[in-house]
Amino acid sequence: MGKLTKNNNTYVHKNSGVCSSAVEFEVEDNHLKNVHFIGGCNGNTTGIGKLVEGMEIHDVIRRLDGVPCGMRPTSCPDQLAKALKAYLAEAGC
Repeated sequence: MGKLTKNNNTYVHKNSGVCSSAVEFEVEDNHLKNVHFIGGCNGNTTGIGKLVEGMEIHDVIRRLDGVPCGMRPTSCPDQLAKALKAYLAEAGC
C-alpha cells in the first residue's frame, strides 16, 4: 500500500503499481472533496475524481476496491480505495 501524508487539509497518497504517482483528496463530514490524481491518463483520472466527489468514503471504497487495470492487479480507482482505507485507519474510523 502507498504512503498517506497530510498537507494542510489535503491528504496525499503515493500510488504504487499504476501510471499515476499520487492521488490528493480532502474529506469533509466523511465525504470526498477535491479529488485529483497526479499523472496517469488525464481524462480517466479527472473523470474518476468528478464521479466520486461528494460521495461518502465507505461507498467509494466499496465501488472501487480491487478494480484491476488490464493485467495489473491494481488501478487508479483501486489506489484511491487504498488511500481512503489508509485515511480511515489513520483517523481511527
